[in-house]
Amino acid sequence: MDIQLKKGVLNLCVLSIVSKTPSYGYDIYQNINKNFKISESTIYPILRKMVTENHLDTYLEESPEGPPRKYFEITQLGKKHLKYLLEEWHVFNDHVNYIIGGHNE
Repeated sequence: MDIQLKKGVLNLCVLSIVSKTPSYGYDIYQNINKNFKISESTIYPILRKMVTENHLDTYLEESPEGPPRKYFEITQLGKKHLKYLLEEWHVFNDHVNYIIGGHNE
């Protein structure tokens, strides 16, 4: 899949995953990677930016397999941003489907 297409939807995917259940970075990466291939290092800058923008909060939780894990959970502002991104995605998707469906204006 084209890298530019993936970059455009990663924020939406990350917020969507974390809105369902708090998750740690590697778990978020695995959720996305099983649907389309990305580098693990792609996720962490996105997560840091979302924390800075107050779309995500973090907390540590003990792990049965090593050191504590940093979990990410969506904030109220993050939920609003997710709603906005979903609306934008649906409009964008409708327009692209219209164009590639062979319709001309």
